[in-house]
Amino acid sequence: MIKGLALTPPVVGRIAIGKVVEKGGKRLPEKDDEFTLTSQVQARDGWINHPLDETLRKAPGAKLRAIPVRLLFDEVDLNLRANYTLFDRTNGRPVCVGNGETCKRATSSGIQGMPCPTPHGCEFGQGVCKPYGRLNVRIGDEDELGSFVFRTTGFNSIRTLAARLTYYFALSGGMLSCLPLDLRLRGKSTTQSHRAPIYYVDLTVRTGMTLADALTEARAERDRRREAGFDQVALDLAARVGFANGAFEELEEDGTSVVEEFYPEVGADEDTGAMGSIKDLQQNPLHGRLDSRLKGQERSAQAGAANN
Repeated sequence: MIKGLALTPPVVGRIAIGKVVEKGGKRLPEKDDEFTLTSQVQARDGWINHPLDETLRKAPGAKLRAIPVRLLFDEVDLNLRANYTLFDRTNGRPVCVGNGETCKRATSSGIQGMPCPTPHGCEFGQGVCKPYGRLNVRIGDEDELGSFVFRTTGFNSIRTLAARLTYYFALSGGMLSCLPLDLRLRGKSTTQSHRAPIYYVDLTVRTGMTLADALTEARAERDRRREAGFDQVALDLAARVGFANGAFEELEEDGTSVVEEFYPEVGADEDTGAMGSIKDLQQNPLHGRLDSRLKGQERSAQAGAANN
């Protein structure tokens, strides 16, 4: 297999809680109070809706705030990948991806491992690096290995999804892929949002079920799969090896749309891509800032080596 190409779960559609609109000649993210399922095809007016979007709505025009889903994998970190991530706005390429302890950074000398002090303590990524999470889920039974991807830069969604997955994994004895679940949209107000509602994503047991019901169905589903020869352990291992095959998960073609939706120059809501105002991007483009910082770090390293 080609090295440097991450093998990610096959994606057949997107799950969004916002969209990109044009305002004052700029394309900016706009929050929403419902889910939208889209295909991977864009038209002039935005992403084309997936047929399941209409199917899942109880009535034409009804708000879609809960989606029945199943997970692809039993391991928590295979279903949800979350990192501090910095993209180059000019080409959509990931520049630096870290977990708060270590990071992988693209430099003129190639990919290098470095300490990751989180965006708040990192001079390199301050103001342009954010938490970035991707959750892959199955919707419907048409394609058992095809998934819809939900992307977010919101702490609320990432923290809630990570907690739910961890708890469900522990409670079910590691049967995440067999649990009947709902992806659910929730809202809350905070001081930072000036009491306006902000929306985040949660993962609950399927509507109409108790946790005990969901666990019973998960055991039955696991037994059916085993009888059919379905090897979930091998699937999880293959996925882990595939993710590790590349330095970064996002391809440049995906990164461009991710940057537009989640790393805008100006934004408002944390789960639809806002990061506040980046004051100096217009005067000093991101790729120029990154280049100058990288060169400065390399000069410092060279000077340190000479002194030693």
